[in-house]
Amino acid sequence: MNKYLALFIAVLYGAELNAQTLKPGPRLVVNIAIDQLRTDYLEHFSPLYGNDGFRRLLEQGCVYESPSFPFSPVDRASAIASIATGTTPRYNGIAGMKWLDRNTLRPVHCTDDAKFVASPARLTTSTIGDELKISTQGSAVVYSIAYDEAAAILSVGHAADAAFWRTSDNRQWTTSAYYGDAAVKWIKAYSRENIQKTENESVISLAEDCISTFIMGRDNTPDLLSLTLSAKDNSANASGHGNSTNSTLTDWQTEMLQVYVGLDRQLATLITNVEQAVGRENVLFVLSGTGYTDEPPTDYARYHVPTGTFHIDRTANLLNMYLVAVYGQGRYVEACAGNQIYLNRKLIEDRHITLNEVISRAKDFLVQNTGVSSVSESPYSPAISGDLIVDVTPGWQLINDETGEQYTSRAAFVPFPVILYGAGTPARRFTQPVSVCQIAPTIARAIRIRAPNACSEAPLP
Repeated sequence: MNKYLALFIAVLYGAELNAQTLKPGPRLVVNIAIDQLRTDYLEHFSPLYGNDGFRRLLEQGCVYESPSFPFSPVDRASAIASIATGTTPRYNGIAGMKWLDRNTLRPVHCTDDAKFVASPARLTTSTIGDELKISTQGSAVVYSIAYDEAAAILSVGHAADAAFWRTSDNRQWTTSAYYGDAAVKWIKAYSRENIQKTENESVISLAEDCISTFIMGRDNTPDLLSLTLSAKDNSANASGHGNSTNSTLTDWQTEMLQVYVGLDRQLATLITNVEQAVGRENVLFVLSGTGYTDEPPTDYARYHVPTGTFHIDRTANLLNMYLVAVYGQGRYVEACAGNQIYLNRKLIEDRHITLNEVISRAKDFLVQNTGVSSVSESPYSPAISGDLIVDVTPGWQLINDETGEQYTSRAAFVPFPVILYGAGTPARRFTQPVSVCQIAPTIARAIRIRAPNACSEAPLP
């Protein structure tokens, strides 16, 4: 009997020692997405950086050099949603900033809400912020801040304490009644006293006030602050540089220089102040990009580069005429938006035609049009996308005369890094490809909670 008792005591003592030596997780995660961040620009301007911003992250952080988004096209809304949920639009329901409602054939915004005006209702899976709230029974503090409504709401999801963004006239911070009266009152009071001039500086200033006001990162329950900054803010980052000129740089290069040097300075301020507030060992910074860039229009014809115009609305009308010739009178094509074509599923069903047959014929017809490189079925839910995706030849312009949409097709890869810094993360570099959908499970592992409910990716190595 004494032998078993001694063994039991030894097991308990060993478990106690192991518990004491377990490395604590971060008390605060600051998840930063920099909209349209590019590795090539980041590296090009690196000689101008200080020691505490990008340089500190790149030299002292764990850097993943080759991340990508496992779907296309990518915009700010779909990128932020995928970072937060750890899955693609097929599951999280956010295919882009806008899409057509099949019932009304009118565009809907990704955060539209009939009751609250704006909310995460269209986000169909949990986020890392949601899972943190659930795992701590609501005691974790979760906020997000962005200049853009979609980025602010989608980066934290359904259970956050609040998401804050700037009003459309850029005059004050706001939020949604979805988050309750306390959040609305607090941000209104904050806006009366704190009007910042620039985008990124304004986001960071509010972030620091949130950490201070809501006592984030001060106890053993981990908290989450999601921020969206911009690498395309033409005025926000020029503080201290805006009047300088350099005859060896183009206007565009000068603008990008101001953006990246400004971001470096602003990140340095954020990192330094947060570390002083909660301790470097207690805060994990996660930085990533959004995998796309809005570039100025290119006049390829002027430089004899192959180009052309593809009118998707006219092509959709021609497709309808072709289907009428095959199946009889009817409106088989309901609408088109972006590079997507929406078929009339009810009519097809009423005519006892299989949807797969119509899609197959439509693909054969569309791919014969000049300027079309390929046609595929949508990988997303029919509720948020068309039935056919038309990929226009790179360098060609897609035009929709009915909606006024116009853009130049590009298939170029936009490089950006993913960086983890702080909370004991060792300085390392990984060159192998990784997915941004691995960010959420990586954060979940760090703070010892479940990954979001549609995330099937492993954490970053």
